[in-house]
Amino acid sequence: MDATSASGGSAGGTSTRPYLIRALHDWCTDNGFTPYIAVHVDRSVQVPMEYVSNNEIVLNIGFDATSGLELGNEFVQFKARFGGVAREIVVPVDHVVAIYARENGQGMAFPAPEPVTDAAEPAAAPAPVKAGLRLAPERPTEGENEPPPEPPSTGGARPSLKRVK
Repeated sequence: MDATSASGGSAGGTSTRPYLIRALHDWCTDNGFTPYIAVHVDRSVQVPMEYVSNNEIVLNIGFDATSGLELGNEFVQFKARFGGVAREIVVPVDHVVAIYARENGQGMAFPAPEPVTDAAEPAAAPAPVKAGLRLAPERPTEGENEPPPEPPSTGGARPSLKRVK
């Protein structure tokens, strides 16, 4: 499978991206790794903007760092603490550009979403987070969504993911 088939498209059926995200999250969890997602940020993404750099944010989506994690077909939604403050996070699945294990960098990259060409058209509002979610404990924990540590470096300035075909 090439990376473009994971982004959905007109070839029929639904996108494989949410299924692959769930599978890699399970793999990380089952093997004691911490799952991180890299997200392309635009107006349709609800994240703390103060942690966004170059239209990208990396989020810890491990169970220890999130509350009410929902890896849906349309959105990744959860609550997490940033600087000790609980925040609601809503990410359209097509804005997840990678999921990987923090400890070894193994994971999968996806194509970035198509840019919006008409700037006058407002972005669609993200789906609301379901009511009744638990908030994380008041004190910061080890799994808190602080600026994430970088995965192990392979010599370059920025970590890279290897595509497996």
